[in-house]
Amino acid sequence: MRSLFDSSFTKRIARAACVALCGLSLAGASLAEVPNKSAKPAYAEEQTIMQTEQHDAEPGFGSTASGKVHMDRHYLGAYNDTEGTVLLQRGGNTWRILRNGPIAMATGTLLLVTPLIIFGFYFAFGPARTIEPPSGRRIERFSRWQRLVHWWTAYSFIALALTGLAIMFGKKIILPWLGHDAFSWVAIISKYVHNFVGPLFIVCSVLLFVTFVKNNFFRRWDWPWLKQLGGLANHKHPDAAYFNAGEKIWFWGGVVLLGLLMSATGLVLDFTNFGQTRYVLQIANYLHIGGATLYIFGAMGHIYLGTVGTPGAYEAMRHGTVDASWAKSHHRLWYEEVAGTVPPSSTPASDARGRA
Repeated sequence: MRSLFDSSFTKRIARAACVALCGLSLAGASLAEVPNKSAKPAYAEEQTIMQTEQHDAEPGFGSTASGKVHMDRHYLGAYNDTEGTVLLQRGGNTWRILRNGPIAMATGTLLLVTPLIIFGFYFAFGPARTIEPPSGRRIERFSRWQRLVHWWTAYSFIALALTGLAIMFGKKIILPWLGHDAFSWVAIISKYVHNFVGPLFIVCSVLLFVTFVKNNFFRRWDWPWLKQLGGLANHKHPDAAYFNAGEKIWFWGGVVLLGLLMSATGLVLDFTNFGQTRYVLQIANYLHIGGATLYIFGAMGHIYLGTVGTPGAYEAMRHGTVDASWAKSHHRLWYEEVAGTVPPSSTPASDARGRA
């Protein structure tokens, strides 16, 4: 089997990914314009308007002349109360075509392919291994508060992911076999759960950030860990402190960066009584879907590495303690820091887990 770290193989994969991304971007750009000759109008009135204005120049996103108020298309400015006079917003048709077309296709493809890649990686390389057999000595890794914050955030994320997927793909996947009447309840419940759990997820994310940020700053030993990709394929164990470089990337890229994107766009979409125009809501929806896709993609990898991919990691977050041999193998620098101050546990591991 060709190694994942072969440079020529990696370059070919990178080139293929670039070609695919360029293709998606060109497809999106071509559809975004919605030319008059190939428009797919939602209403007959829209076709009439587009035929009438087919020779008019497009002033641009920032111009008040981008469309009459009653037939707005692109204008980003705040209409405030006059937004209610917009009878036909042609940008809504563009949003519908993009959301249900290339965006849904790219999102669905990535979320379906990711589990296959994870399964393939697992069967090709297997889970991470511990160098030494279990010692029977337990070391506290996560406090009760740290575990509570983690699980609160995880459960709210799962609720948002499931309801978001139902909202995004429900008409294509759920409605055909569930029927219109039953699906209407699924859609309504998904909408309200998504809207109400969203702010809770923001609060949990802030608490998660405050709780774990001190151990997530990058240090000099994180670079060698990254160069070896954590030893996931060669089963070596590069040095790591309390959190390894992969966990830090997930913290800053997922919890912080994507968390901010999802929070900002989610609030714009959730609370629509602050003067947002429909075009602003459509842009926020594009960003929200894109951020959610990347967040779920990263969460799949995080769940894999925190369960079957790294045996013993789930027990740490579930019960709060790890075996000393596990800590020494996967987080040697942290183990050396605490080994001299944490006394051996006189209680068998099973009993310690039972009381946690």
